Amino acid sequence: MQNGARRRTPSSGSGPAAPLVVPVELTVNGTTRELSLDPRTSLLDALREHLHLTGTKKGCDHGQCGACTVHVNGRRVNACLTLAATHAGDEITTIEGIGEPAALHPMQEAFVECDGYQCGYCTSGQIMSAVALLGEAVGPGDADVREAMSGNLCRCGAYQNIVAAIQRVRGRS
Repeated sequence: MQNGARRRTPSSGSGPAAPLVVPVELTVNGTTRELSLDPRTSLLDALREHLHLTGTKKGCDHGQCGACTVHVNGRRVNACLTLAATHAGDEITTIEGIGEPAALHPMQEAFVECDGYQCGYCTSGQIMSAVALLGEAVGPGDADVREAMSGNLCRCGAYQNIVAAIQRVRGRS
């Protein structure tokens, strides 16, 4: 077996072998964590189920809604579509890593001020995409922002408020 992968063997010796487990070292929100994961574990499941960072939401689990958006090396990524084991050495940032209740990120503040969160389910993914958008080449208009945010769905329809929040922060830049 390669890359330190190991197969656990059943204690009785008569049943099927236990799943393959690989050691994975992830740096999440500035902290390095060592995990033993099934190599098929998505980054989303590693964050939520193994590291208990539940701010990143599991929406569609097919990369269509954006609720699972995190930053990998500063770029937005749908965590449900990528395997955790492929991110050793990468800097991963979740919603828990961009602000705290006493010191919110400017985008978090703008979402509160502009009522951009409605039910709140998509909010973490929306905010993570919006923060990444700040470092991307996006035109100045609302239509440009809507296009750049098109991978993030809001079932409540708070799009106008979300765009307003993003534009508020972009105006500060």
